[in-house]
Amino acid sequence: MKNTTKKASVAVAAGVLCLGASILHARAQQAYSGSRFQDVWAQVVSDPYSSLPHESVSVHKFFSWMRNKLMDSAFRTVSEQSDVLPRFDKLVHPNGICLRGYWNITEPSGYTGYFEQGRRGVIIARASVALSETERGNYRGFGLAGKIFPTDNPSNPARLKTANFFAIDDLGGTRAAHFMDGELTNEPAASFHPSIGIYLAGVGAASAAAFRAADVNPGRRQVYPIAELGLADKTQAVTPRWMMIRGADGPRFDQADFRDELLTALDHGPIVLDILVTEDRYQGWYKLGDIEFEAAVVSDSCDHRLHFAHPRWRSDLP
Repeated sequence: MKNTTKKASVAVAAGVLCLGASILHARAQQAYSGSRFQDVWAQVVSDPYSSLPHESVSVHKFFSWMRNKLMDSAFRTVSEQSDVLPRFDKLVHPNGICLRGYWNITEPSGYTGYFEQGRRGVIIARASVALSETERGNYRGFGLAGKIFPTDNPSNPARLKTANFFAIDDLGGTRAAHFMDGELTNEPAASFHPSIGIYLAGVGAASAAAFRAADVNPGRRQVYPIAELGLADKTQAVTPRWMMIRGADGPRFDQADFRDELLTALDHGPIVLDILVTEDRYQGWYKLGDIEFEAAVVSDSCDHRLHFAHPRWRSDLP
């Protein structure tokens, strides 16, 4: 009888989780008509913090009664296309800073869309750290989520569909002194550090289970949305396999918190990050262009309203 009751409880819990994911998926199927750049950025800057928050990441925050919030989040990221959502929590990357600027492709390549030479688009991005640590001296997993609009005019009145990308240097974190020193890719490393092993193992196991349930291969986020952006016929898209974002040569600023580092950098001029691609990570990277950020904000909407859609895995790509 006890085993039967236990199985029934597990089945009910699983059913509730699936129902929650189904509701999220159904909501996401509503037609996405795009956004205006100025509207999204206006929301992001509407509620700046008076001081930097330090949200912690822990397994107990992933779950509530009869609900797997991390699973819901994983399904939302691959199903929901909207650029701004009602307030929600970023469970793995809670501490971030949003930036505004331009995506510039200056070098020739065989790729299409906004990987093609001459392409210039406006971009809103969120720099963050995986897990809880934001200050230098700790293990920090630097990440950058980007949202490219297919226009070089920030005041363009049209609603435009965006292409989103995700790049992280190391899911387990490194002790790199500066965000600008990170080599962020769409297939990040996942180092294990004994000093935070128990904590990291629990968070990692829960995250991996949720992300695998939501998509086939969450370890590499393909960048085909950028190669398709601006194309009338998306079947003609040619996309790189790997992309890297890293700080361009230039000064670094020794602030303890990565958000203060980036804000201080902007006080001295635009922040420039190089865009590199490759078909073979062991044969070197090719620089295509750069991202030039000209403004930044640390705000509640940056951390709780701005949404980046993860591209679903496609097996027809290399």
